[in-house]
Amino acid sequence: MAGNVKVFVPRDTTACSLGANQVAAKLQQHFSVQSLNYEVIRNGSRGLYWLEPLIEIAAADERVAFGPIGLADIDDFIAGKCWEIDKSHPKYLGPTEEIPYLKQQQRLTFARVGLSESLSIADYQNHSGFTGLKKALAMTPQDLVTEVKESGLRGRGGAAFPTGIKWQTVLDNEADQKYIVCNADEGDSGTYSDRMLMESDPYCLIEGMTIAARAVGAEKGYIYLRDEYPLAHAILEEAIETARDENFLGSNILDSGASFDIEIRLGAGAYICGEETSMLESLEGKRGEVRPKPPLPAIEGLFGKPTVINNVISLAAVPGIIAEGAASYHNYGIDRSRGTLPFQLAGNIKQAGLVEIPFGATLRDMLYEYGGGSRSGRPLKAVQVGGPLGAYLSESQWDTPLDYEAFVAIDGMLGHGGIVAFDDSVDMSEQARFSMEFCAIESCGKCTPCRIGSVRGVEVIDLIREGENSGENKELLLELCDTMVAGSLCAMGGLTPFPVRSALKHFAEDFEQG
Repeated sequence: MAGNVKVFVPRDTTACSLGANQVAAKLQQHFSVQSLNYEVIRNGSRGLYWLEPLIEIAAADERVAFGPIGLADIDDFIAGKCWEIDKSHPKYLGPTEEIPYLKQQQRLTFARVGLSESLSIADYQNHSGFTGLKKALAMTPQDLVTEVKESGLRGRGGAAFPTGIKWQTVLDNEADQKYIVCNADEGDSGTYSDRMLMESDPYCLIEGMTIAARAVGAEKGYIYLRDEYPLAHAILEEAIETARDENFLGSNILDSGASFDIEIRLGAGAYICGEETSMLESLEGKRGEVRPKPPLPAIEGLFGKPTVINNVISLAAVPGIIAEGAASYHNYGIDRSRGTLPFQLAGNIKQAGLVEIPFGATLRDMLYEYGGGSRSGRPLKAVQVGGPLGAYLSESQWDTPLDYEAFVAIDGMLGHGGIVAFDDSVDMSEQARFSMEFCAIESCGKCTPCRIGSVRGVEVIDLIREGENSGENKELLLELCDTMVAGSLCAMGGLTPFPVRSALKHFAEDFEQG
């Protein structure tokens, strides 16, 4: 190959945990020692995690992939001069975009992830970055809110509340100060889409927050980031500073007269602070406890001011919606679930990774067409969707469309799109116990049904598993679940019964002694 050739090695937490930093260093060292005109670029992960570290070579107008290339493989990769595209190499995967797992997706929010260099603001703009913001600065706030409403975008986590309606409420409330808060406290089991986006495409989040500020009249924003994401923290800090230097943040953004700036605040490992009002308490320097509602945060939120609270994926979807128009997003999906959702495959699954597709496919499609079945080779038995508070779904439910309302109809939830698979070696009574124990540990303690109910729940499940008055204790457990659902202040206690009930209903044999 002639000229400067780019070799891409992901700078993503998962890829780095598998040796990507050492692989990149070895490649760069070899190129330098041999005086080869090759450049190692640290891009984001494509989300094909079972193939990480995934090395891509820029060839003509496409990229060619090899993977996984870990520490045990890199010397052979170098010896074979695979950057000259050795198609006979056992780790050769062909053109990256033609890998079926990736080719079958419709990436909107993650369109740039893995393509661009994370911290290059020029690269971001070369891939249509800040197009939405430039358009937004020429629009009225109401027109922006209307565009988001018409796109059908809903919160990509929890209750899936329509984003445009939330923005409209904040816009309509007069105040001397308003805030944009990004909930990046990604704590659900099996989820990593927020982290991927922040590490791989941080300017997209910055742009989305800035558009939201323009839409509602806010001048200050916060990213509430989980402390367990140090790489995302470092990348976001640098990206925010660069955006300020280039006048995409700060005073008089792009000479528009609009001002907006962003500050990062770190969480302290409390799952409950993923709940929006607990997060606000934490942001204000208080103990993370749930606030009663009303008032809604859109009316009295951070420091008592109208506040937009959205998670990372919701805000990252906004630049594309504004740049391409509401219809470009609304045309994907089904019924009231519009657009796409980045689903994350985890647990006992052969091909773990991120899959962004429109709403409407089935869970079975996700598990087998993308996931490839279980990693162990044993039959899949149960799947938990929507984090630790999501229901455990049996095979009879796997043909349910991935759609918010369809999942509510089976007492499930999509939540943040996390999908955790279990094979037939799992003990579902143990998983039910874990759900109650998780609630007991993570409860903020403010309300009795959650604080006390979860502790009693663990005790009752232990009695059932030991075979002590099994029938009566099962009835007692279900009554306790009813109390938690009806009496808890927030979803922590209100949703914990869902995995417990589903385990009892669909996997009753696992609760029988012996």
